[in-house]
Amino acid sequence: MPHPPITAPDPGALIPEAPVSRRWIAAFTLAWFGYWMASLVPLQLLLPSQFQALNPGDKVRDLAITNGVAGVVALVTLPVFGALCDRTISRFGRRRLWIAGGAFVGALAVALVGEQTSTGGVVLWWAVATAGASAMMGGLTAVIADRVPERQRGILSSAIYGPQALGVVIGIAAVTLFALQLRTAYQLLGIALVLCAIPFVWIHRERRGMRTPPLTLSAIASGLWVNPRRHPEFAWAFGSRTLVNLANSLGTCYMLFFLTDGLQLDSPEDALLIVTLVYLAAALAFTYLAGLYSDRTGRQRGVLIIAGLAQALAAALLVFAPSFVMAIIAAAFIGGGFGASMSVGQAVVTRVLPDAENRAKDLGIMNIGLVVPTTIAPLIAAILITTSGGYTLLFAATAVFALGGVWMITRLKSIR
Repeated sequence: MPHPPITAPDPGALIPEAPVSRRWIAAFTLAWFGYWMASLVPLQLLLPSQFQALNPGDKVRDLAITNGVAGVVALVTLPVFGALCDRTISRFGRRRLWIAGGAFVGALAVALVGEQTSTGGVVLWWAVATAGASAMMGGLTAVIADRVPERQRGILSSAIYGPQALGVVIGIAAVTLFALQLRTAYQLLGIALVLCAIPFVWIHRERRGMRTPPLTLSAIASGLWVNPRRHPEFAWAFGSRTLVNLANSLGTCYMLFFLTDGLQLDSPEDALLIVTLVYLAAALAFTYLAGLYSDRTGRQRGVLIIAGLAQALAAALLVFAPSFVMAIIAAAFIGGGFGASMSVGQAVVTRVLPDAENRAKDLGIMNIGLVVPTTIAPLIAAILITTSGGYTLLFAATAVFALGGVWMITRLKSIR
């Protein structure tokens, strides 16, 4: 079927001005809550527990392999699905189609992970779940640039990352307090993902005047790359986003193993819940406070620098004085720093996109810096932990990556 003719869009139509409603924001927040819970609870609790049951001697290696494969899947699917999302023609709407489809595929795959009795099966279905998550994320992040005016983007970015910590802690709390079996926990996460996506898919409507680029192989291929020389602001924002997320992921992905093997606590699962609750409180508070401050003042550089330094400090505390009490204090610093950097950083990201007509594609590339670090962090952590440095080296690396993210923020010229 030939592609419909493309007419030149009204330049003003590419810049949203009308504010989105509270109802829209609430549904958007709920969709992200389901996304994060289904994505991160397995990473922090279910997958480590599953590998502990399957093959305890190789649990670190198996978790690293699983997330390494998922990282490769995300690296490819995020920009490709983003480019396809920009070019989708459907009465259902291009963003809604990818959000709904990604949620359904992700939910089914997450449920199937819980059915596996071998490392290969876990790797396969977690990779499929990652692909579904990439499709859903592509649509959800693109609607900010499509529908949200700049004066609301800080608080809308908070609607993305505030639910991240909340989804993790509620998911972990439910599994721990109700002593859910792994199979049941995975199934409930899949169901929750779909139920949380439905309200936003139901109420979201795309703005008129949005241009649909042609669907060609060369356009999809170009979606895998943004020239850093032509778009240096995009490159520095991407680099900072990647390092900050990598620091956060390294500092949290093996927390259960750190509490179990590093500190040798009697009840590491209960300790993980306490640490996660502290992380949640700090992340929620500073996600919304930083986003609100960014919207009202237009100032972002200082917030991002302080946020990165807070993450580096959290890691340093665990390097020089590892203990359960220090883990709780560090959780507050890394949670608060990560929450602030994500909410304000997302607002920065929407300002440095190279092409208004290919928002989902460019955000797909930018989202690599959000998703891939969470998947490769276990691989990097496994290498660091199994060396003579152990958890000390892991947290030292966390601090270094956080400081690298701070340095890249100082290179951005378009923020103040």
